[in-house]
Amino acid sequence: MRGLFIYSNFRALKNFVLIFSLCLLAPTLGLAESADRKKPINIEADALEHDELKQVSIFTGKVLATKGTITMRGNRIEVRQDPDGYQYGIIKPLPGQRSFFRQKREAVDEWIEGEGELIEYDGKADKVILLGRADFRRYRGTVLSDQMTGQRIVYENLTDQFTVDGVVGGKKPTNGSGRIRAVLSPKPGDEAAK
Repeated sequence: MRGLFIYSNFRALKNFVLIFSLCLLAPTLGLAESADRKKPINIEADALEHDELKQVSIFTGKVLATKGTITMRGNRIEVRQDPDGYQYGIIKPLPGQRSFFRQKREAVDEWIEGEGELIEYDGKADKVILLGRADFRRYRGTVLSDQMTGQRIVYENLTDQFTVDGVVGGKKPTNGSGRIRAVLSPKPGDEAAK
């Protein structure tokens, strides 16, 4: 019984350290290029279906979308525009694959990128949601610095925050434990790096 008590306290401490580390990291992962919000979106695809009345365009077949420093890839991208001109996108891959998102951070040589079975982009809130086998990475130059995996990852540029969930809708994923994973590297020049 005492062993179970020590084990559960060790797990609680380990979870606390991980959550605390993620909270410390969150302010450094934001600050994506602010000019991206005002850029037009350019899309290449095999086919397009557009509804002018609803302001919805559906691109299919090896879709590549760029918006400033933002790059999005998938097999199907649905783009809609609201009356204020903000753009929203839903990116879907081929079955069994993942869609891709990448964006440069402002004023530093850093990039954030992610993959998921579904990606939602909200131009007004400047937010990206990665769903299903989600993977979120930060690169300093070309070197991988930090990486998180889970079932749902939300990256919010305006509030400079992100969240990672291992279980979505109360259901564990069929191909995993329902736990998130994170690898966090110290910033170059930090005392911890020395």
